[in-house]
Amino acid sequence: MEYSYTNIKAVLGHELAQKREEGCDVQEFEDELAHLTRSFGEEEWKKTSEISREIPKEKLENIYNKLTSLDSKMEDKEPSNLEEIIEKSPAKKSEVSVKKSELKDRIYGAWLGRCAGCLLGKPVEGFGGSNGKEKIEEYLKEVGEYPLRNYFPEIETEEFKIHPYNEEALRGNITHMPRDDDIDYPILNLNVLESSGKDFKSGDIAEFWLKNLPFKRVYTAERAAYKNLVSGISPLKSGRHFNPYREWIGAQIRGDVFGWVNPGKPEQAARMAYRDSILSHRKNGVYGEMFVAAALAAAMGLNAEDIDRVIDAGLSVIPQKSRLAEAIRNTVDWAREDKDWKETYDKVIEHYGQYHGVHTINNAAIVVLSLIHGEKDYEKSICTAVMCGHDTDCNGATVGSIVGALKGAETLPKKWIDPLDDRVESIVIGDTENKISDLAKRTLQIAQEGYPFGA
Repeated sequence: MEYSYTNIKAVLGHELAQKREEGCDVQEFEDELAHLTRSFGEEEWKKTSEISREIPKEKLENIYNKLTSLDSKMEDKEPSNLEEIIEKSPAKKSEVSVKKSELKDRIYGAWLGRCAGCLLGKPVEGFGGSNGKEKIEEYLKEVGEYPLRNYFPEIETEEFKIHPYNEEALRGNITHMPRDDDIDYPILNLNVLESSGKDFKSGDIAEFWLKNLPFKRVYTAERAAYKNLVSGISPLKSGRHFNPYREWIGAQIRGDVFGWVNPGKPEQAARMAYRDSILSHRKNGVYGEMFVAAALAAAMGLNAEDIDRVIDAGLSVIPQKSRLAEAIRNTVDWAREDKDWKETYDKVIEHYGQYHGVHTINNAAIVVLSLIHGEKDYEKSICTAVMCGHDTDCNGATVGSIVGALKGAETLPKKWIDPLDDRVESIVIGDTENKISDLAKRTLQIAQEGYPFGA
């Protein structure tokens, strides 16, 4: 059986885009595909991820093998080796003072903030494709609720049809945080930390995936890596083989718990995030998880006024000349100049709109613009992230986690938190039903291990 995300027809088009983004000249491969397509009766080959079903599989595999042999032109700026990443990141690795008396509330705030932000974006994930921002705006204006300031209401029209899987995230239907991969991974990584400790290896995470994570509930880079692991490829190579999604957002949604358990220590959080991300990602895909983990580690000791320091902490652990670092710095500059988030969004799309809708770079930029234009307000921050479209549940979750950590559970608006009823589901075998407060307590226990906190 050939699975979506892992068969040659799905992979080849995305690998062409990936190699192009890495600075490679892929024209000869595009020409070869165009010739093959015409030879099978189609008038013109279009440069998308959809490869003609009529081209024999062996011919596509031959093109793919030649394509993957091309060397990236970004290697000097964008390494995937941890020590090279740290070497090419800014020299200053600033730690943040964390108060022990506040840590419980900060961690619980991060869990709640992540759940509510994810739930807000869940109904409109993938909504409208590349026009997600416009489609979401149309939806909200249809019910007289633009700009977004609450969970999405349901509209009974075909034009704005919400996928049945996501209807439980609509206002009026919410009874808890339903299962979502953005919540599965923090729960999964919490389990890894509990069973293997803070010195866990990438192999420990791989083993936990195979035992406790159903294959068809992981997507893109994670599914490709999972298939590689089952095939006997080592955890240090599973993120590279037959995986054109290696710079997409999958790792970026897995790093939160490493920030939560390393309060005030961004580099330590980033090193943990690396051991997780390398299982399925490379280059900017890895940096995305490291950035989020480091930002959250800093957020545990900072306040909502310190968004710039949070972002700087994230930037401190990734290569300065990488495309992700450049995009984040540019977004910060634009957001500081612009009066409205839409102005910044337009600039992000102008410069980074060529990336896939669930790529790390464009979505990380949305996270950053939402944090800045959110102006220290939890509601405004998560709503901005979701109104931007793209990977709405992922970005809502990440922004919610960061602002939740900065503000703490006690100050988060009940309007967003009460509907969760302190309950969350996951697909992680053995840990499918939880109280959010219990997950926070388990996280706190690990965070306190070996740390000399202040008062």
